[in-house]
Amino acid sequence: MATDTRGRAGILAAALLVAPSICAADSMRCGSQVISEGDTIEDVLDLCGEPAATRRTWITRQPRFEYGGQEIPFPGQEEVPVDVWTYDFGPSKLMRRIRFVAGKVDSIETLEHGSSP
Repeated sequence: MATDTRGRAGILAAALLVAPSICAADSMRCGSQVISEGDTIEDVLDLCGEPAATRRTWITRQPRFEYGGQEIPFPGQEEVPVDVWTYDFGPSKLMRRIRFVAGKVDSIETLEHGSSP
């Protein structure tokens, strides 16, 4: 029984070591400010500065407009930009990847430790 417990503990420890590379977060701190889902790409740039890497693609989706703080879909299709920004805060901190859809934060992901400046 003790061997089985140690085996499970080893698997759990390995999973926890890998977890930061696959964890998705819904917020990120830049200095004393917090970035979260729904924030604009301009707000993130103002609060966090230039990212270390950027990538842009496009997706086709159902059009929507914002009314009263909610997005209301309507018939048709539109192409919107998908921007992925990666922030590298150095070797002592974890890197963060932010995905923007149509200029708003869609998701924030925690990656591995950053690189040396």
